[in-house]
Amino acid sequence: MKPYPLKFNPEMKERVWGGRALERYGLDLPEGKIGEGWMIGDHPNGTTKADNGELAGLGLDEIRERYGKDFFGTKGYKEDARFPLLIKLLDCQDDLSVQVHPNDDYAGLPKGELGKTEMWYILDAKPGAKIIYGLKDGIGREEMEKAIREDRIMDTLQEVPVEAGDSFYIPAGTVHALCSGVLVAEIQQNSDTTYRLYDYNRPGLDGKPRELHIEDSLNVIAYEGSGATRMKTEQKEAGKWLTLAHSPYFITEKGTVRGEWELMTSEESFTILVICEGTGSIRWADGTLSVKPGECYLLPANLGAYGLDGSMTVLRSYLPE
Repeated sequence: MKPYPLKFNPEMKERVWGGRALERYGLDLPEGKIGEGWMIGDHPNGTTKADNGELAGLGLDEIRERYGKDFFGTKGYKEDARFPLLIKLLDCQDDLSVQVHPNDDYAGLPKGELGKTEMWYILDAKPGAKIIYGLKDGIGREEMEKAIREDRIMDTLQEVPVEAGDSFYIPAGTVHALCSGVLVAEIQQNSDTTYRLYDYNRPGLDGKPRELHIEDSLNVIAYEGSGATRMKTEQKEAGKWLTLAHSPYFITEKGTVRGEWELMTSEESFTILVICEGTGSIRWADGTLSVKPGECYLLPANLGAYGLDGSMTVLRSYLPE
């Protein structure tokens, strides 16, 4: 089979904080408050299936088993291991729980799960939108435990205003929460482990309070700093990549396309493209695909030379050396 850019049918997830805004990308949403679109993923809680080309109908897990290192790269494929990343679009119509993720070494991880380092790119934000991003200075475990006992955890957290184009790197151990009024592209480790510190005393979709994970959260918070970084990403020069996140698990870059841009995949890693805004096309040796905002593509490691054309903003993610 000749390699080509793969698009997948997303797995939609209802969340108490979700809405219907992902419909703006032409996505077919089931009923309910849809908070997450898992655009490219291979996890026990959701595996996406290809919906274009020769591999249409096959799950990402099946594609991995068939094509191995040629398709996913020498770093992107390991026997008996799932696809290493999970790519999401998030619609936050209400505040998410205040949460933190463990790293790969945490003893309390569910069997078979990874830790969770991630990054956010703000696709859209209503005026006044904000996120929770890290702890205020001087907050250690003792101060956090006291604040939880006294029901004033919000006093310990940093609130940060956000606009479209902002980028946030969120290593494991960073206390964080998206708040209402933002649309987000998320690139993360292939994990679905979240520890909730606080959930605004609200009921979940079943009408009951959602579970909190206080002890696990307190155990994994990086009180001395996790290495989290934020970036305003105004980018006027086309045809160059701006690094947004460089983690042990993925590198994510932002690029502005104005006309033709010639690029190349690497035999070491697949490439993920997220179309953030504008329109254009992906061109490779055997074809051309028109692309639009909200679409996510997996480019096989053995695709080789390809080009982006049009007027658009894209994110490119791949595995580090």
